[in-house]
Amino acid sequence: MPDRTSFLACLFGLAAGASACNVHAPRPAGPSPDAAAAVRTANPYARGLTDADFPRVKRLADGVYSYEQLRSAGEEKFTTVSLFVVTSDGVLVADGQGSTAETQRLVETIRTITDRPITHVVVCSDHGDHTAGNDAFPASATFWAHPASIAVLEASARHADRPADALRVVVPTERVEGERVLRLGGREIRMLFLGRAHTGGDLVIHLPAERILFMSEAFLHRLFPAMRSAYPTEWVAAIERAQAMDIETYVPGHGFVDSAALLREELETYRQAMMQVIAEAKRLHAVGVSVEDAVTQARFGALEGWSLRASQGATAIRRVYAELNGELREDA
Repeated sequence: MPDRTSFLACLFGLAAGASACNVHAPRPAGPSPDAAAAVRTANPYARGLTDADFPRVKRLADGVYSYEQLRSAGEEKFTTVSLFVVTSDGVLVADGQGSTAETQRLVETIRTITDRPITHVVVCSDHGDHTAGNDAFPASATFWAHPASIAVLEASARHADRPADALRVVVPTERVEGERVLRLGGREIRMLFLGRAHTGGDLVIHLPAERILFMSEAFLHRLFPAMRSAYPTEWVAAIERAQAMDIETYVPGHGFVDSAALLREELETYRQAMMQVIAEAKRLHAVGVSVEDAVTQARFGALEGWSLRASQGATAIRRVYAELNGELREDA
């Protein structure tokens, strides 16, 4: 696993050079991200947005864009975020969306910005809300993922109960175990594994020249920590490794892509939220409260008002209990 020294060595030794691409600035939809950022929430309606304001594209640097699309979790809606990087040698996309139709919409949006083909797709999170639409990407694209995520997708493709007419599961062929570096159109793009976090194979995308880190589901901006397949204390450590890097803009996998300064603050807020959930589970576990009683007794203070608290609180307590009981030592 790369440490901070290797990160800084790469940064100080980097030859500048974001590629020049013929792109058109995306049309803003609804209030600007910075204008809406005064309300620190993942709830789009509390920010004054409507469903018609999505998808939203934000230019983060020359040729680097975030893409936000709404998805539903019960009665709540929040964003799933993809990242795409336009170079003269093609387009890299980090994380798709949750269905073929929504990922096709992402592909079509990219086409309004550049005529360069999508050549690389990185599976940063193997969860369905980021991979279920991957069949919409060009079949010629190269797909990358951590071995743990490849195993998850392979298992899904082979599942005995999978309908014969189900959409194809795209299983990446390229593995990223610690670090892989791509150079596209003169731009350096680093795929990194900072440790198990939201899944067993979380990858992040590092653009050293632009000082951008796309964290995918390792950073859920103002969403209650979702832990159904998480490694809670390892997740905190992964966030801390990200914070030790020389980064200007941390991009979340869910929640809004606000200003760089606000996102840096919110990443620390999210780290503290993770610590708070872990501490509450530890408190209950230490006095012998059963896991089923703990899910009803747990109290999370200010996090009670965060998006997905109702659906994710019990899952988080169960997952921390599993970690405390030594059940998460091996890859799940």
